[in-house]
Amino acid sequence: MLLVLRYVVMKNPVEESYLMNPFSSNATNPLEWVHITGSPTVQYPVNASQVISVDAIAFSLFAQRNLSEGEQQSLFTWNLLKNLINHSHVLPNGVEAIKEAGSAWNSLMALVQEKKLGYANDNSSKKAKEKQCPHFLNKMNATEPDKSDYKLRVPCGLTQGSSITIIGIPNGLLGDFRIDLTGEALPGEPDPPIILHYNVRLHGDKMTEDPVIVQNTWTIAHDWGEEDRCPPSTPDNNRKVDELDQCIKLVSKDDNRTVSPHSHGSRKSSVGLQGVKYFPFKHGSLFVATLRVGSEGIQMTVDGKHITSFAYRETLEPWLVSEVRISGDLKLISVLASGLPTSEDSDLTVNLEALKAIPLSHQMPVDLFIGVFSTANNFKRRMALRRTWMQYPEVRSGTVAVRFLVGMHKNQIVNEELWNEARTYGDIQLMPFVDYYSLITWKTLAICTFGTEVVSAKFVMKTDDDAFLRVGEVVASLSRISMTRGLLYGLINSDSQPHRSTDSKWFISPEEWSEEKYPPWAHGPGYVVSYDIAKAVYNRFNEGRLKMFKLEDVAMGIWIDDMKKEGLEVRYEKEERIFTEGCKDGYVIAHYQGPREMMCLWQKLQETKRARCCGDP
Repeated sequence: MLLVLRYVVMKNPVEESYLMNPFSSNATNPLEWVHITGSPTVQYPVNASQVISVDAIAFSLFAQRNLSEGEQQSLFTWNLLKNLINHSHVLPNGVEAIKEAGSAWNSLMALVQEKKLGYANDNSSKKAKEKQCPHFLNKMNATEPDKSDYKLRVPCGLTQGSSITIIGIPNGLLGDFRIDLTGEALPGEPDPPIILHYNVRLHGDKMTEDPVIVQNTWTIAHDWGEEDRCPPSTPDNNRKVDELDQCIKLVSKDDNRTVSPHSHGSRKSSVGLQGVKYFPFKHGSLFVATLRVGSEGIQMTVDGKHITSFAYRETLEPWLVSEVRISGDLKLISVLASGLPTSEDSDLTVNLEALKAIPLSHQMPVDLFIGVFSTANNFKRRMALRRTWMQYPEVRSGTVAVRFLVGMHKNQIVNEELWNEARTYGDIQLMPFVDYYSLITWKTLAICTFGTEVVSAKFVMKTDDDAFLRVGEVVASLSRISMTRGLLYGLINSDSQPHRSTDSKWFISPEEWSEEKYPPWAHGPGYVVSYDIAKAVYNRFNEGRLKMFKLEDVAMGIWIDDMKKEGLEVRYEKEERIFTEGCKDGYVIAHYQGPREMMCLWQKLQETKRARCCGDP
């Protein structure tokens, strides 16, 4: 009955009022229904209620705006991706991503227009945003009288390397407490989505009387997910996240029993620390706990010791976090957030002109286009690339063009900073969807689109914003290969199978891929395709003949294999010097490099003229 009631409420017509006021930041997005006009080759199950009016989306995202020529530079690819609307149901979260992008885009454009009309003071708003998007936040003496919970606003989300440190003492009757990393509140919903629910139960729960840590996620669409318990209910269920145990071994011999001072007669006298040799939290004892954002999940250390890891789940990613909520029987002493994403003040940037992208020119042919996957609040990663391998002579001369492919953010402050960054450096291509990980294949499509329709590059390359790329060596390798048609260059994998375990980050169901093996594909940190392949990807998408697959690097391999079956002569050129798990001397691409490592690698290249990894003498 509740579901029926919600459906009736959500069915209220809003499209007419929305379209009459496209710049209203408070307008309700009318994208409640999708009308599908195409028949993509691969389809995924979709809720029948997620049907969107194509005209409403098109108006929301692609209406004419009063933008300058410079501002339109970041929308070249955006305007060529209108057909995504008709295929939004194919990949997980596609419908939501386009709906949410429409709302975010209208809010951003409303602010842009206000500034142009003089309604907003640019200098004062910029200072305010700098204060709202800090690198560091802290709160001492966080516990307030008559309050059982505490909230710390994280205005620009989290990124890899961000951390939340909590100092407190479990107290009260039981000493149980919770830490929730929550996202932006949803319209009409009392509770926001929970990216991480970290629940410490010193006296166990319905499943155990031993102390336990329970981790989970929650969304209005899917309710609570499957619990990650530490200690695990099944001892063998302890996979790795960022090469760290999902749960360290906590339970040991039964001879370490202690009796809880707060045990009740209705409970066994051995509640509390029964059977536990080590548990990181203790009633009445001070702890220092840190949640750290990794590439695959969030890790918790307590008093310097790794305790748990929690893998990201679909649609629940660190950039979505907007608030830290702490509640329960806890005397909270302080909360510290560090490593937060913050944009760089271009007014203070030394040699700003040398960091700006070389303008595109029809008179200057582009030999190689490099599209870099990035997310909106990864400001520091993009700046690191601008200061390092984007300074290669080939890039500064314009024969190699580099652009960041960045989706919209749910947070307006982040979108404002991203818009200003795009205007300043001219190297960002905005995507007409919110940047969920499940949609990265759309960015691969966008790279092929830019590399063939905006510039006509001989070769098109994909890489990530945490990959250090020796541009000169890539160009030299392509020259040595001397193949301009049917080429896939990269770290080729010719013998891989779909991950069928639901615990895997790369889980693929038989419905998504029924065959036992994938066709040859190149690993995502960096691969190159020739112009004809990139052009065929763009054309096939518009014709409704492109198989969408949520693993973007495998997707490219599938697309090329389909072209091969239709007669294309393909050359798979394997590059062993692309290292997907870090850096090794002699690299062409070194993956998982943070901003500091980027600067170090660049400095070594300048000083030694050799591809040496950092940390080496």
